[in-house]
Amino acid sequence: MLAVAALGIVLLLVGVPVAFALGLAGMLGVWMSGLPLSVTATRLFTGVDSFVFLAVPFYILAAEIMSAGGITSRLIAIGSAMTSWLRGGTAFANIGTSVMFAGISGSAVADAAALGRVFIDEMPKEGYTREYSAAVTAASSIIGPIIPPSGLAILMAAVTGLSVIDLFLAGILPGLLLAGACAAVVAVDALRGKLPKPRRARFSRDGLGRMILETLAVLTLPAIIIGGMLAGIYTATEGGGIAVAYAIFLSMVVFRVMTWHGLWLAFLRAARTSASIYLLVAAATILSYALNILGISSWVSAMTGVFQDSPVLFLFAVAALMLVLGTFLDIGAAILIFAPLIMPIVTSLGIDPLQACMIIMLTLAMGLLTPPVGVVLFVVMRVGGIGMWPLIRALAPFLAAQLIAIGVLCLVPEISSFLPTLLN
Repeated sequence: MLAVAALGIVLLLVGVPVAFALGLAGMLGVWMSGLPLSVTATRLFTGVDSFVFLAVPFYILAAEIMSAGGITSRLIAIGSAMTSWLRGGTAFANIGTSVMFAGISGSAVADAAALGRVFIDEMPKEGYTREYSAAVTAASSIIGPIIPPSGLAILMAAVTGLSVIDLFLAGILPGLLLAGACAAVVAVDALRGKLPKPRRARFSRDGLGRMILETLAVLTLPAIIIGGMLAGIYTATEGGGIAVAYAIFLSMVVFRVMTWHGLWLAFLRAARTSASIYLLVAAATILSYALNILGISSWVSAMTGVFQDSPVLFLFAVAALMLVLGTFLDIGAAILIFAPLIMPIVTSLGIDPLQACMIIMLTLAMGLLTPPVGVVLFVVMRVGGIGMWPLIRALAPFLAAQLIAIGVLCLVPEISSFLPTLLN
């Protein structure tokens, strides 16, 4: 088993694509177990043979259409209008826009790329440093995969057997908790006078009214998805199809920003992203199968005994493990490999599975901000033209605040379970 893990890590470190690294490590495990390698072909296809995975392309496509359909400027405008009276108002607007954008894109990378192009260029004009502007953008962008609709929640549902709608609802308060952690850092900096005074945004009555209506039209999308699923009108997959239709309607009919060519490009981007996710899922399935036949279950049983009297300590251990794994492993791959191993321990210790899932997702999302595989970190560096170490120094207070938020989540299970319990 150690040889399998070592091969996977080495392949990742030398730059082999994640899916191929996981697949090759899994094939080594199958070969070491004495089974024919033809088994991996079967596992490759059964890994994606899940009804839940049908929802993935729809949500990716809806996010692509909305991202290219003129929503970014509208969300930024309303965020700026709401915070323009505060010292550090644009930094607060950055965080608030990330929260709203999370309900549309479900992607940290999309959030960082789309909002970074605006905020990292505009905030320095008001007196913020470029590094601080980039740090706020990067730190708040990891809210994207937590607040629904979330592709990570769909992956988590597929490998744990939990309800997609429960995971969607469970992500709302933890996502807002992360946003609150980022806002607390900005508030402290503002109180210390380190941030510029507010520059009041001026809007005409008609302009502000139109902006509010357009923003509400955009934010109706997650409400339609979750509301319909809660009412039992449609499944997560059908909700994804409705989200695509609504996104096309807004982008092409209401806002009139997207052309037919732009729609075609959104389809192409969504197809490439979906294909890469399915390949990753299939490869991770091979590795999970290999680890199981090599005896990973005995390790799981041993871990259950160690933490029998300390479920909270186990959650902190999981958070620490995920923080380490997130620094070098793709977030989707980490969920596919480790969530099925961790959840039996969670169940045996009497821990709320939704709480455990949120801790896994949040801590892995923080890995998007840390090298060597910090995708969001590198996106913001490229968009802002900033070096790694200056950006990391500016990010440090935000990372510390988010770690505190995760600690609170470990101690208070109701943060994850309150909405699913209330609305189901």
